[in-house]
Amino acid sequence: MVRLIAISIFIFLGNTKINAQEIINISESEAKSAEKRALFRVNPNTSNYDITYHKLEFTVDPAVASISGKVTTTFTAKENLATVVFDLDDNMVVSSVSQNGNSLSFSQNTNDELVITLQNTLDSNIATSVSIEYSGNPTSNGFGSFEVSTHNGTPVLWTLSEPYGALGWWPCKQDLNDKIDEIDVYITAPETYTSVSNGLEQGTTTSSGNKTTHFKHQYPIPAYLIAIAVTNYNTYSHQVSHNGNNFPIINYVYPESQTSAQTSTLITVDIMENFIDLFGDYPFKNEKYGHAQFGWGGGMEHTTVSFMGSFNRDLIAHELAHQWFGNKITCGSWKDIWLNEGFATYLTGLSIEDLDGETSFKSWRNSKISSITSLTNGAVYLSDNDTLSVNRIFNSRLSYNKGSMVLHMLRKKLGDTNFFVGIKNYINDTNLIYNYAKTPDLITHLESSSGLNLEEFFNDWIYNQGYPTYALNWHQPALDKVSITLNQSQSHNSVSFFEANVPVRLFGSNGEILDLVLDNTTNGETFLENVSFIVSTIEIDPDFHLISKNNTVILGLDNQLYVENNVSFYPNPTSGILNIEATKDIIIKSIIVNDVLGKQVFKTSSEQINLSFLNSGIYIVKVLTNAGILHKKIIIK
Repeated sequence: MVRLIAISIFIFLGNTKINAQEIINISESEAKSAEKRALFRVNPNTSNYDITYHKLEFTVDPAVASISGKVTTTFTAKENLATVVFDLDDNMVVSSVSQNGNSLSFSQNTNDELVITLQNTLDSNIATSVSIEYSGNPTSNGFGSFEVSTHNGTPVLWTLSEPYGALGWWPCKQDLNDKIDEIDVYITAPETYTSVSNGLEQGTTTSSGNKTTHFKHQYPIPAYLIAIAVTNYNTYSHQVSHNGNNFPIINYVYPESQTSAQTSTLITVDIMENFIDLFGDYPFKNEKYGHAQFGWGGGMEHTTVSFMGSFNRDLIAHELAHQWFGNKITCGSWKDIWLNEGFATYLTGLSIEDLDGETSFKSWRNSKISSITSLTNGAVYLSDNDTLSVNRIFNSRLSYNKGSMVLHMLRKKLGDTNFFVGIKNYINDTNLIYNYAKTPDLITHLESSSGLNLEEFFNDWIYNQGYPTYALNWHQPALDKVSITLNQSQSHNSVSFFEANVPVRLFGSNGEILDLVLDNTTNGETFLENVSFIVSTIEIDPDFHLISKNNTVILGLDNQLYVENNVSFYPNPTSGILNIEATKDIIIKSIIVNDVLGKQVFKTSSEQINLSFLNSGIYIVKVLTNAGILHKKIIIK
């Protein structure tokens, strides 16, 4: 999410066209979407049954902040049940509950529970259905789960339930691990408006000035991804026909936005095709993909239809990415939210790589690293206490940016082939698809595709906090060798050492370039690498593949001693002729003679110098070589 003025399953604007403040606004806004529910945890009183079907019948008017509805739920008991509990805000008023046409007794409590007494005890593994009729004015704080506002003077209604807001406007089971197998959604609203929801539109009927629109969604879906929107939408479509995927991208936009939106949304087809190539079929190709404009600057990836506050290309990419990472496979707990947001953010980066090339992708990585290292602490994986804070769940620096860059570091560590095979196997795992996953599920697939043990990597970069700072010391002991020693400090004490592939770039004195990747497993580790040129400078991670900050490079004293030991001056003192002789692999490039005040008096590249024109006294000879610079005091008699 990305929320410019919204939240995190929402996209995370990753392109360099979006500034850092907008990115922060996205996640902060997403976080506000369920502020009232910040203390909500999965209700243990709903754990004794599995939901298989909802028939959702909603009556709304976008000019009025209220809803009435009838929700019919089919569920299977996991143990013998005399009562069944649903999550529902106590601001909603239930008028009746029935089972098999018979009225049931029920109660609502201040824990936002609807407790229903069944006709008879329901035996374990037996299914039944109950119908709940209710109405009310859903609680909203301006970023809530149910919102009415206006655009260009016209009323608009929309919902956004991530992470804890579904219970604010309909009776549900708000549990990530119990996806509903199938839903039918019926939205009744004044007939001048167009309604939007998940799945395929089945048709409309009109009666007494109202229009009922029926949508059917036949893929498993968690409660927080079910959504509706109603206003005077104009609609238009783009068609996807790629690798056997044939389905429409249906866009619901405000009339005043249609001209600009049609120009902007066409890129969705190109991004869709790239994601299909990388990760397999669009997960809901038997239905649709689409966008519905709503009242925030960010977006929310409701299954098959992302709600969009704008049609920025990065927002389009982020919300589309969630259809695989978040919707096809949903994070199994809010502690694993990076499996939704880190992936969607990284796929935004991949769309930049595909559409704009490496230079733009490099800039994108740089912006992410700058955000991540702006503070010294924070883990990608959340603690139990973290899940009580919506702001922490949708933290842009950690859940989005660090999660995305950890994926990029895994890509560099495993190599493109192993990385993308592992991710594709993960997203198509028959035990996970249309279900939920946790971080160990991803680790298993990446280890399987690469043959690597990634326990230490995930401990350092996902489960613990901070980042490394490197001090690189180097010298060139021979013409064809360079010695590099890496020392590391950590920004947070939860990690004693970050094992990482450290990219370095060696620059030669004649413009040569050599890129190396150092597999750094211990502090103070020394690498002796082959080179074919004289090294002048070294840079650490010049292309921003590694989360790190404040790195330093030092030409080691060994280089200076090596030059000093292999360059000789004679005679010294001299009456006129000075010979400078180099041995082994030292190549003298230029010689500068300065007086004691530092003023240059002579420059040459010859190794025999006639200094007889100078006055007697002390001079400093500066010798520039392929292995460093040497200063030598000489005396002219």
